[in-house]
Amino acid sequence: MGTAATATAAVTKVDAPTIEYGKLSPILIVAGIAVVGVLIEAFLPRPARYRAQLTVALVGMIGAFGAVVWLARDLPDGHRGSITAMGAVAVDGPSLFLQGTLLLIGIASVLLIGERKLEPAGGDAFAPQAAAAPGSQQEKDAAAAGWTQTEVFPLTMFSLAGMLLFPAANDLLMMFVALEVLSLPLYLLCGLARRNRLISQEAALKYFLLGAFSSAFFLFGVAMLYGYSGSISLDKIGVASAGAMNNDALLLIGLAMVAVGLLFKVGAVPFHSWTPDVYQGAPTPITGFMAAATKVAAFGAMMRFFYVALPGMRWDWRPVMIGVAILTMVAGAIIAITQTDVKRLLAYSSIAHAGFILTGMIAMNDAGVSSTMFYLVAYGFVTLGAFAVVTLVRDARGEATHLSHWAGLGRRSPLVAGVFALFLLAFAGIPLTSGFTGKFAVFQAAAQGGAGNLVVVGVLCSAIAAFFYVRVIVLMFFSEPKADGPTVVVPSVMTTAAIALGVAVTVVLGILPQPLLDLADKAALFVH
Repeated sequence: MGTAATATAAVTKVDAPTIEYGKLSPILIVAGIAVVGVLIEAFLPRPARYRAQLTVALVGMIGAFGAVVWLARDLPDGHRGSITAMGAVAVDGPSLFLQGTLLLIGIASVLLIGERKLEPAGGDAFAPQAAAAPGSQQEKDAAAAGWTQTEVFPLTMFSLAGMLLFPAANDLLMMFVALEVLSLPLYLLCGLARRNRLISQEAALKYFLLGAFSSAFFLFGVAMLYGYSGSISLDKIGVASAGAMNNDALLLIGLAMVAVGLLFKVGAVPFHSWTPDVYQGAPTPITGFMAAATKVAAFGAMMRFFYVALPGMRWDWRPVMIGVAILTMVAGAIIAITQTDVKRLLAYSSIAHAGFILTGMIAMNDAGVSSTMFYLVAYGFVTLGAFAVVTLVRDARGEATHLSHWAGLGRRSPLVAGVFALFLLAFAGIPLTSGFTGKFAVFQAAAQGGAGNLVVVGVLCSAIAAFFYVRVIVLMFFSEPKADGPTVVVPSVMTTAAIALGVAVTVVLGILPQPLLDLADKAALFVH
């Protein structure tokens, strides 16, 4: 009797799965400040909300970045990290590296979103009342009253929290939750532009439909992979797929559908169709945030999915991804040549860069992981800086984004044109910029991984892309400015700081890239 009781006690004395909140602290801090932002909107009077929201967002992100550094210091060299939240979240080198990158991009983005000097009468880039119909009396009354959309700050924080979780998700259900948390606020933010409200709302609708397709494919893929492996854990899917045969239909269909869902988020061809429309219609600070941060988060999740769940299936998915990368680079580079709008040109440029980043990911080695992460840092800050410069060139109708308006900008404002030229040269991969180092790193990793044909295509597409970047530089510095051309607005310290950060990262990573490359090498170990 006593023996049975003892055995029962031994059986029932099992430690319950625990959640190590300290290891989740960067995500929890950002999600917490998003909730605080909602409370600020609910209880503070309208005039006091802007300063409170901006302060809470910046302080919270700085605190979250400190938490990332603290967690990274506790991760010894060569250690793969740990899994927490009942196996749903991985705390390892890639997740911490990308979370730190996202938080720095988030800080610069919030500075850009908080700018209040670029519109007349101290307005910002966002509609005074989002619920009002464009051109209605209600909208005019809200503008006359000086209303501002401070809701953009908690929405941005919610999206950033999802981005921090996305590359760290260790099972497909958590990955889907992160995908939705990062996407839903962006659908709203895209429709809040102060100028061109109808185009902005069209962009929001298109982005919503694009995201709906992405989520649907992703969920179907999750169902297929669960049906195949009996688990949604990336580790267990990896074990199940290691001995897969060519006729495992559930595995192959699930792989394809999840990959399609992720490729929608990175804007790869042929899933890019509305990306330029969204970039053009959204408020430019939100465009910069989306273009920089969403790619970092999505590529982080994609690398974890392929490197942890499907390394044994590389001979099945690698040829398809090589084809996608080639299509993405070629289409992005060639179609960008025909663009006459700066934001659409940068959108097609981002599509081409998605192909370059895929080149590093396809390498399927540690060098591929580290070079991809380095490229994401370089690309993120160059992109955000470029869109920050776009917000400064204005005429009576708002931002002057047509390329003809940029003619002679180098004579009107040599500093602004010079900074934009630096970013364009970095996009082109010119030496002594971060873009050159990033491209060299991913091409080298791809060559080591046996994808030499992809490297050849990448180099050719870089040469094609250099044409339209140089064309804009020639237009700015070697064309006569129009008498009724746009003016360059003097920004506040916030936009200046965002642009200065982009310039500093571009130059430092072009001249002294080795410290970050070494850090990326140490962080390129996924936990299993």
